[in-house]
Amino acid sequence: MDPEAKIVELGLELPVAPPAAGNYLPYVQVGNVLHLSGTISMRDGEMTHVGQVGAAQTVESGYESARICALNALANIKAAVGSLSKIRRIIFVGGYVNGVSGFADSPAVINGASDLFVGVLGEAGRHARAAVAVAGLPKNSTVEIQVIAEVET
Repeated sequence: MDPEAKIVELGLELPVAPPAAGNYLPYVQVGNVLHLSGTISMRDGEMTHVGQVGAAQTVESGYESARICALNALANIKAAVGSLSKIRRIIFVGGYVNGVSGFADSPAVINGASDLFVGVLGEAGRHARAAVAVAGLPKNSTVEIQVIAEVET
């Protein structure tokens, strides 16, 4: 199935690719490997989830934040290569969770991104990953992810 049709089938909407927020590029393509800059939980220029998991946010709301980050990453992939159908596979996801000191459930939060990639792309969405709790993220985002993808050239 076409990944963009799958997004609609899941009741989701692919956002407009978020612009870079500084002196960097949203993505860099080297051959058939696409490296994405970090995406945070922002929709239409507004933060959807802010604050630390374990304080202002729960694991469940962090999971939703990670899903929004993954949708933003997919939007950047589409902006880079023109179509989500050109994704051969998601290679790696680096997941960062804005968590309270000692927060140990980062994998459960980053599953929001991983589950979305598999839900949209099937086996091509399965990836290696890291899920790390950190003391803070840009704009106090609850989650940030970085993605490396293999794409058709």
